[in-house]
Amino acid sequence: MNSITAKTPWKDHMGDVPMHLDYFEGSMFEMVEQVSSKYPDYLAFDFMGKPVTYRKMVQEIETCAKALKTIGIREGDRVTIAMPNCPQAIYMFYAVNLVGGIANMIHPLSAEKEIEFYLNESQSITAVTLDQFYHKFERVRQNTKVVNLVIASIKDALSKPIKAGYMLTEGRKIEKIPEDAPVIRWSEFMKLSRYCFYNYKVERKSNDPAVILYSGGTTGTTKGIVLTNKNFNALSQQVIAANQMFRPGDKMLAAMPLFHGFGLGVCIHTMLTQGGRCILVPRFTPESYAKLIVKHRCNFIAGVPTLYEALLRLPSMDGADLSCLKGVFSGGDSLSIELKKKFDKFLYDHKAVIQVREGYGTTETVTACCLTPSHMAKEGSIGLPFSDTYIKIVEPGTDKEVPYGEEGEILLAGPTVMKGYMNHSEETAETLRTHSDGLTWVYTGDLGTMDEQGFVYFKGRAKRMIITSGYNVYPGQMENILDAHEYVQMSCVIGVPDAYKMQKVKAFVKLAPGVEPTEETKQAIFDHCKKNVAKYAMPYDIEFREEMPKTLVGKVAYRVLEEEELNKLSSQE
Repeated sequence: MNSITAKTPWKDHMGDVPMHLDYFEGSMFEMVEQVSSKYPDYLAFDFMGKPVTYRKMVQEIETCAKALKTIGIREGDRVTIAMPNCPQAIYMFYAVNLVGGIANMIHPLSAEKEIEFYLNESQSITAVTLDQFYHKFERVRQNTKVVNLVIASIKDALSKPIKAGYMLTEGRKIEKIPEDAPVIRWSEFMKLSRYCFYNYKVERKSNDPAVILYSGGTTGTTKGIVLTNKNFNALSQQVIAANQMFRPGDKMLAAMPLFHGFGLGVCIHTMLTQGGRCILVPRFTPESYAKLIVKHRCNFIAGVPTLYEALLRLPSMDGADLSCLKGVFSGGDSLSIELKKKFDKFLYDHKAVIQVREGYGTTETVTACCLTPSHMAKEGSIGLPFSDTYIKIVEPGTDKEVPYGEEGEILLAGPTVMKGYMNHSEETAETLRTHSDGLTWVYTGDLGTMDEQGFVYFKGRAKRMIITSGYNVYPGQMENILDAHEYVQMSCVIGVPDAYKMQKVKAFVKLAPGVEPTEETKQAIFDHCKKNVAKYAMPYDIEFREEMPKTLVGKVAYRVLEEEELNKLSSQE
């Protein structure tokens, strides 16, 4: 039997990482509250130079929860949070949990139509966002069930000197919200807490739904992934069990976004349930990331391979002392062997005594569920499973395991496995299957192998997907959007290799009869895309074709287009 259910590789390779853990049985908020009572004066997070203690954070969460109760949020209600990594987002996330609601986490840079889809798919009755995104919400609000729109501002979370500078620079760019806009401003919202006197804490069980994150699932159409309190709490305990060098007070650079399982589950929830300190990064650039690692002497950092590629080229990192680092994690896309070697050398040259550790996971399991051990790496491996997590490699779509070293579909089981896809019961049944061993397995659609010591190797994606700067872009979805434009008869979207982003998005379009392939036509299609897709998914180029290459069954042969682009790139080198 080729699965970690039959082996205990931890005992040989994971040092003192336990195979099994006793999991916290309460809600996410209760786990944070518990650690807060233990370390009330420790710093929970820093935001642009302004620190907040655990005691203060829990007070703000409770105030926010009372305000939510006042505006009518009840057990099971969905609240959409479209925020960058900022204090108000953290207060709101845990406050929704405290009143028994479900946090629907979305990208604040989503296009209008995407926001409308997320609000309707989740049936959200309240949404929370920043002033700079207000107009997008307002334009789609009438098509949704949203009753209350709460508007926060970055400036409200800043210390006075930084606030003044912010208002002179970034603050000036934000389009004004009309005085009579039908919104609740953050400060007014928090004052509503005074009208709630009791019964705002709703008891939630560990297996109750708590969070909705979005992913393409195994078919590439966007779906809400319903995750429980236990999913997040178990993840935090697993991460710490696999990183026994962690100590309360250790600092993590929280640059990965809150709408992403890695950002929310590892950089925020794991830290805040274990007494760690988050350095919140609201708007991420490689330059800001590098500056904050050095300034705050961070102990843990997480990122996608494109970030590490960028750090290698930053002049500001010359001579930086990174001896403070205890853990550097890479996820979201496979880390090439060459990039790992380069970055490990970079760490060594900057006084770090550790190497990059690669992990793997899916949003269906919140985020990472396996990780390279701290003291032992195998070239090309994504590591060993976390405590209580099982991985097996099967013939795709079956429950038949393949021999060690043979490629098959990666299956995952453990305490972080989702409840299911929201409103998609058929696909849930397809993705979550219970085997004769009694475990419920996630069929990832990813391909990999396992060696005899239980180390897992990621080999590629069975599903068609582009990963650009760590974000998943599903070509099928993009093609549907392009094909909806009156100028387009047929489209095909591919990923083109890119030194910085890993891949960038390119669209090929066959125009409708009578439409001329002009710059105006191209611009009209670009404008259509801007309204319907997030910035990171925007094509960098649209190429017009008189005919598309076809497969034998008449489908567009996207692999032919990929080959053509690769040939173009190699001829340029």
